[in-house]
Amino acid sequence: MILKADLHNHSCLSPCASLQMSPALIAARERAAGVGVVALTDHNAAFNAPAFAVSCAREGVLPLFGLELNPREEAHLLVLFAAPRLALEFARRVVAPLLPPIPLRPDVFGDQVVVDADDNILSFYDIWLGSALDASFDELALLAAGAGALVIPAHVDRPAMSVYSQLGFLPYGPYDAVESIGPVPASLSRDFAVISDSDAHYPEHIARRPFQIELPDEPFAALCSALSQFAKREFSHADSVNSDVPSTSLFDFLLNTDLVNTYPEKPALDFIAGFRTALYEKNVKPTHVSRPLVS
Repeated sequence: MILKADLHNHSCLSPCASLQMSPALIAARERAAGVGVVALTDHNAAFNAPAFAVSCAREGVLPLFGLELNPREEAHLLVLFAAPRLALEFARRVVAPLLPPIPLRPDVFGDQVVVDADDNILSFYDIWLGSALDASFDELALLAAGAGALVIPAHVDRPAMSVYSQLGFLPYGPYDAVESIGPVPASLSRDFAVISDSDAHYPEHIARRPFQIELPDEPFAALCSALSQFAKREFSHADSVNSDVPSTSLFDFLLNTDLVNTYPEKPALDFIAGFRTALYEKNVKPTHVSRPLVS
């Protein structure tokens, strides 16, 4: 099974992303572009993971649920989970305690919006998600790997917020791949698979740089079938809309929804295991810009 994958996208929860970037829009645009595996990776948060689960199930694309972590060095790191519950629990247990309690200034940074799959607003998150976490790049990589996430250093060759700009090289770590914009030297990739992603913050960015990956057929088919049934359930048993969930209650609210607790985690875990193996075996083909950004 050869698919296009795009593992780096920001929704309206990220303070630097357009408010048009709802999970539903991302899923629909990726499907229209022929992308089969899509991840949501908001900055230091996973509150829109449940909406993304339903949106992808409706569109017939396979979701992964992630965060783009901003460690102390400000070299960004993607961590991706198989199910919305796993991403939310990692965010609650590991990320939220490390996030400085700086109040969001919407007039400066914009709103951070939590939505459902029908674009109804559930909450405006009021702690700024753009802060550097109080943990190092190495520490966060180890914590995410220990929680079962795919760990992928983000845009390693970008001239800001990357291992190139902040560290000068890729440290040894428990990575599954590295993400780059163009071809990169060994100091930034070591011996890991190199992938490309869209890093979409605006609608016109969606599906601009997916990569190709060859995956085992059986886990793919099993998750497709399970998500088809999940989508039917959500169409007729949607959680009631609550448009005023306080930021302090969001984890409890989302983790206790029927949506999160009925997501098909077993086939999702089998699928991400096959995805990890494909990365390890380098069964990938990135979409890179024509000229490398670093030499």
